[in-house]
Amino acid sequence: MNLFLPIQSPSLSSEKDTTYIYEEHRPSKTLSPYAACYWSLDYYASDNRKDHRILPDGCVDIILDLTASSLSKAAFVTGLMTRFEVLNFTNDQHFFGIRLFSSHARCFVDYPLKEFLDDRVYLEDIWGEEALRFTEEMQEARGVKERMEIVEAKLIHLLQRKLHPSVSELLQTSLQYIYHDHGMNSIQSLAQQVNYSERNMRRTFRNELGISPKEYSRIIRFQSLLKGILHHRDPDLQETALKYGYYDQAHFIHEFKQYYGLVPSDVFPTRK
Repeated sequence: MNLFLPIQSPSLSSEKDTTYIYEEHRPSKTLSPYAACYWSLDYYASDNRKDHRILPDGCVDIILDLTASSLSKAAFVTGLMTRFEVLNFTNDQHFFGIRLFSSHARCFVDYPLKEFLDDRVYLEDIWGEEALRFTEEMQEARGVKERMEIVEAKLIHLLQRKLHPSVSELLQTSLQYIYHDHGMNSIQSLAQQVNYSERNMRRTFRNELGISPKEYSRIIRFQSLLKGILHHRDPDLQETALKYGYYDQAHFIHEFKQYYGLVPSDVFPTRK
């Protein structure tokens, strides 16, 4: 069972914008250990362009551009992110995404996640012609509900394959501890929890994810901080930061800017 659900920047905004609609949808019980959510993003062009900010969240996404003219270019996998990204929308945009937990994403993308780190790869390069048929079916679907049904059937089919890449038990267990401790683990304590050497842990994370346990923990801590701010009424931003292990304000601001691209007071102006 996953102890972590990531959050993206649209969920932190209280502003309502009928031209920019981002929604998240829970997967079925069967797929909830594998997928954090399905999401849809619709932007309707207006006089003002829209910036869509993407935050590192410790997950891997399969994304479909529902308006792309080329099937081969319409679906792609985005890997783990270690920095924020901002997309500038000026024309109509319609996307559907599958947000996969890093612990099990390899069941669906076949390769170690290090191959996708801070990058994107076309789905056709992974699934072959199946990707084209899947993309066409998703583009022709009528509405989010029908797309979710298509996605669920596809993911379950991939899970039922007789042969699919094994997922490292050490990685799975380590990630669960990181989620449970909100990313505030030291490499020493994590190694003790999973009963492996620090060297083995670092090698496993590098070989599978492409980043160190420390870097992954930092991303999960940042995500935990965002959820803590969003779901608690305490207006004291510094107190919330301390709760998640940010004991030095300068370090807190620096790390926040790395992952969000803005300082905390710009994102949460009502917090002290």
